[in-house]
Amino acid sequence: MPASIEDSAGRSNRPARLCLANGFLAFAAAAALVPSPALAQAARSDVQAELRAATTADRELRAFYESRDHRPLWVRGSSLGPEADLLLKLIETADADGLDPADYRPQTLASAIDTARRGAPADLARAEMLLSQTFAAFARDMRRPSDVDMVYVDPVLKPTVPSISSVLKSAVAAPSLGRHLDSIGWMHPFYGQLRKTLLDSPSDGKREQQLRVNLERARALPADPGRRYILVDAAAARLWMYEDGRVRDSMKVVVGKADQQTPMMAGLIRFAMVNPYWNIPPDLVQVRVAPDVISSGLSYLDTRRFQVMSGWSEAATVVDPAEVDWKAVAAGRKEVAVRQLPGGDNAMGKMKFMFPNHLGVYLHDTPEKHLLLKADRRFSSGCVRVEDAERLARWLFGKPLAPESERPEQRVDLPEPVPVIITYFTAAPEEGRIVYRPDPYNRDAVQMARLGSRSLATR
Repeated sequence: MPASIEDSAGRSNRPARLCLANGFLAFAAAAALVPSPALAQAARSDVQAELRAATTADRELRAFYESRDHRPLWVRGSSLGPEADLLLKLIETADADGLDPADYRPQTLASAIDTARRGAPADLARAEMLLSQTFAAFARDMRRPSDVDMVYVDPVLKPTVPSISSVLKSAVAAPSLGRHLDSIGWMHPFYGQLRKTLLDSPSDGKREQQLRVNLERARALPADPGRRYILVDAAAARLWMYEDGRVRDSMKVVVGKADQQTPMMAGLIRFAMVNPYWNIPPDLVQVRVAPDVISSGLSYLDTRRFQVMSGWSEAATVVDPAEVDWKAVAAGRKEVAVRQLPGGDNAMGKMKFMFPNHLGVYLHDTPEKHLLLKADRRFSSGCVRVEDAERLARWLFGKPLAPESERPEQRVDLPEPVPVIITYFTAAPEEGRIVYRPDPYNRDAVQMARLGSRSLATR
């Protein structure tokens, strides 16, 4: 008789306590007799026939199987593959993801798996559909928006809840379904490594909370940033260049001071500016430039090669600084545009890498190379100063970037935009292990308060 599939159940968004699991998704199948190709094909045809006759209210699920001639994803020949058990263990430990395992009916799924192992095609088909339905629901819930104050300059980089069809098609496209499940392959690679450590770690309230906080930050990363992308970690004060899923290069960076923190954000580097001006943020003009002008006179502007501008548009013109009420600027009653000429001690150095954003945060060169030698590299006003801008430019553009002349602001467009993700990990995967770092911006406590005081040990 046709397999009857239960409709998707609504799942709550209520907080769930974490559950400590001993071990993590051990992928070891019991030895079994391998049927002949002819028998395996016959068994699969029987399951396909049952899937073709199965009824489900979920149109996407039905369309997924129709698109592949009802070939199963979880059934191998005449039996379920070990991936079914992997998925069951994943949903049983969904507390680690801030989800409620009960929402995915693990007992119902376990019963369907056990029944299917008897080999009846109808039972295999029912388990097949239930596994796909559960997996899609679980993966989609894991991709929910994360409240970690990440600014997405370019919406294409913002994680979104995928369709049921895309979740299942990604699983089909994976080289190994087992590895896809074990690594949490529908999330950014950091996620699966942090999750495994959370489940494997001995009970330690502080470490558990730290891992949970950083899991949320990993959730905020694009699942697939692209073939090439840059990752900047403000907690580590370091930059990594990723290509084809691997780190190709890395360098130190200088990030924002505690009172001028580098924000978490994601954008697309679209061009570089060679021989850049430094357009000084208005708050810095107020607290730094204006007081020095008042104390040292207008000669301070000439010494630092600062120009006062009529505005920030391309049509802005240089104005006489003597016409500016610098006391009003220092008091915050008046705002004035000031820029520093290229070259010399220009704070942008030789070049800056632009992903235009309303926060005025960029990656750029720096003349203050000595700051990169320090262990604590929090000295900027929010921007990211890179150790070797020329090396970064060669990786981005595939060639050296040299100015054509002394002309300021020479724009060089990238043939294809490259994502840059600025994040903040106090626990992060590095060379096959989790590295724990200080929390220089004191963000962990804020994030912990958002997550609540749930602990694995309280389960």
